[in-house]
Amino acid sequence: MVNFLIKTFIKNSENTENPKIRQKYGTLSSIVGIICNVLLFLIKYAMGTLSHSISIVSDAFNNLSDCAGCLVTLLGYKMASKPADKNHPFGHGRMEYLTSLIIAALIIFVGIELLKNSVEKIINPVEIRFSFAVLISLVFSIAVKLWMAVFNAELGKKINSSVLTATAKDSKSDVIATSATLIALICSLFTALPVDGVMGLLVSVFILKSGYDIVKDTVDELLGKPADPEIINHIKEYVLKNDKIIGIHDLIIHSYGPGNIIGSCHVEVKSNESFTEVHDIVDSIEREIHNNLNILMTIHMDPIEVNDMLTNKCKKLVNNIIHSIDSSLDLHDFRIVSGESHTNLIFDLVVPFECKYSNEELKQKIDMQLSKENINYYTVIVFDKP
Repeated sequence: MVNFLIKTFIKNSENTENPKIRQKYGTLSSIVGIICNVLLFLIKYAMGTLSHSISIVSDAFNNLSDCAGCLVTLLGYKMASKPADKNHPFGHGRMEYLTSLIIAALIIFVGIELLKNSVEKIINPVEIRFSFAVLISLVFSIAVKLWMAVFNAELGKKINSSVLTATAKDSKSDVIATSATLIALICSLFTALPVDGVMGLLVSVFILKSGYDIVKDTVDELLGKPADPEIINHIKEYVLKNDKIIGIHDLIIHSYGPGNIIGSCHVEVKSNESFTEVHDIVDSIEREIHNNLNILMTIHMDPIEVNDMLTNKCKKLVNNIIHSIDSSLDLHDFRIVSGESHTNLIFDLVVPFECKYSNEELKQKIDMQLSKENINYYTVIVFDKP
């Protein structure tokens, strides 16, 4: 069913990196969502009113808020598909993340309202009128929401969309909420206890948790998450498969929204290589990464002295020292500058986030051990993060 709808309403659906195609996916999700949620709202509101069930009525308004979420999704994808301009040179792709935050806010709002109503229902319980019509409407609602959860999850997976993933989570929350309402309705046949209010309270907590999870995931995207290790490995493979490149470091990946990734790195080359030849190699690597991974790369060349005995000796010495301090430390861009009174050992030190030493402590430890080998060795260290 999902693939049928995609093929019917979205041409060139495989080109999911294209902002216009992504917008069509968002439009399809929104229209289907609005139709389903309006239908469910009308059914639940009527049945909730007839049965005097606050949880059913609350669930109905939850569906109405989902319609608002669908409109937000529609608008968000339209704005995210806009091309780059003078004020936004990296495009508008991150509008998808902002849309996810708005959907999360709607979910949290519904959770708070349901929480308030449920507490009131526990304090002042009202008898629920059981009917098979209400029972059937709730079962139908669960089935529709289950399908919507699968539908949006599939769409989100196809285009790697946090918005559609959030929409799928919202539908799953609705399944839990309606299931709880169904349980409360059945329990009303056997007890006069305020099961309706208690179930509504539990559902509200679940809905609030779902909203919080979406906020957390989206904020992580906006703040900047570590790049996918698989992508990092692919980039390194493309770079290091050329014999002229002897090392790679300072690899940075920036995501400006789905399908809009920009990266940079430094590559180490022998200082006696032809820079014209190496520059052509670097250009071809940049093109290859862009064509195969859709990542716009900028690669900087670092000349490395590999035939100087003193440089190699000092580099080996420093490597042994840093690994004796912490085996996870690493260095690159090592070079020496010799003077009349002392020799500067200049290098970048990569310090993992979990390292227990501060940068100042690391430099002190390195200098202390280095002075035991040669009192005229001085360090000039640039501290990096992985």
